[in-house]
Amino acid sequence: MGQEKREATIKRTTSETGIEVTVTIDGSGKARIETPVPFLNHMLSLFATHGNFDLTVRATGDIDIDDHHTVEDIGICLGKAFAEALGDKGGINRYGSQTVPMDEALARVVVDISNRPLLVYKTPEIKDRIGTFETELVPEFFRAFANHAGITLHVIGEYGDNSHHQIEAIFKAWGRAMDQATGRDPGLSGKVKSSKGVL
Repeated sequence: MGQEKREATIKRTTSETGIEVTVTIDGSGKARIETPVPFLNHMLSLFATHGNFDLTVRATGDIDIDDHHTVEDIGICLGKAFAEALGDKGGINRYGSQTVPMDEALARVVVDISNRPLLVYKTPEIKDRIGTFETELVPEFFRAFANHAGITLHVIGEYGDNSHHQIEAIFKAWGRAMDQATGRDPGLSGKVKSSKGVL
């Protein structure tokens, strides 16, 4: 008998945005990302590719004001989708830690799928904008994701001179860390990896 498919779709509609996210955890890295924020589209495609997740994101938003609401709401929906797809979190590795280079930049992301949402975000100095994208929205995205996925998330940009490279390394490391943490541990036989017996 095959294992249950770990997949979820989340929709969120507000006066500011319309978001639909579908994630398949045991995927092959296929991404269909359609949002009005091109830099985020690129980063989410990297996340899916390096995390082996199948990811569809469709979004509209009030980008005539700025990208903030759209980026944050995508983070909210993606976090909720992971939480729903993982269910009771039985049998997963729970922890993931990956360090990824991107040319001169190096980033480390550490994940605990713990039901204790927290973001720690530390990077070297990054330019205020990459093209039209405001880089201060990166921690806002990760905070929304961590809060709604129930994940402790440490994002550390170790070093780097090029801001695009720094953020790209972060998203690749995040994908790989999430792949590791959501992976199944056959020794757990569906139980959660916690001395409490519950996450």
